Amino acid sequence: MEGTRSGSQAGELRLRVPPSAKAQLQRSADLDFLGTMPIDDQIDHALGFVWTVEEESGDSPRSVVDLGTGGGLPGLVLIACWPDASFVLMDANQRRTDFLAEEIVQSGEGDRVSVVRARAEEAGRAHELREHADLIVARSFGAPATTAECASPLLAVGGRAVVSEPPGEEGAQRWDPEGLARLGLERCGRHRYLDRFGYQVLLKVEPCQDRYPRRVGVPAKRPLF
Repeated sequence: MEGTRSGSQAGELRLRVPPSAKAQLQRSADLDFLGTMPIDDQIDHALGFVWTVEEESGDSPRSVVDLGTGGGLPGLVLIACWPDASFVLMDANQRRTDFLAEEIVQSGEGDRVSVVRARAEEAGRAHELREHADLIVARSFGAPATTAECASPLLAVGGRAVVSEPPGEEGAQRWDPEGLARLGLERCGRHRYLDRFGYQVLLKVEPCQDRYPRRVGVPAKRPLF
């Protein structure tokens, strides 16, 4: 499935992001955790994940892992949009995870949102996380092979990973079918939001082999494809 959503259709999605979530993102930006893109554009990019998932599945997910959440994107926006889902915001940086943990406590969402400071290669071997999530989201996490190898061990069979794509990139060239198959994944939909942001969807079709993920750093140094 491929789809595009235009600006004229996006207003209803923006209404799902309350001022409290925007304030969280502003505090994150003030700490230089979000880069230089304006907050409203960052929110639109995160809403592209929401639209992509709902286009693909017709519903909101039950459990979500934000892989390499950084300063909380897209995770903080998704938390606001999907009030019935549970979340893991995962990052290896202590300053960012400390900030996010405090934000989650202050928001009162601690019963459904966990902040995990870990390398994804290690988290993918943790019993409580391995193949439990029905959605993985990744924004600027790494190259396709690295992202796929770190996402698949966390994703339940039948679940989806949604990965933000760089502008102008062609998904068919970036996501090798044979390499994905080694991880139990296959390319599914590809979507564009507001004619600016691209997203590749990967479907988990079979369990991930026990050998994956490899040791910390290896997926990036010796990519599968």
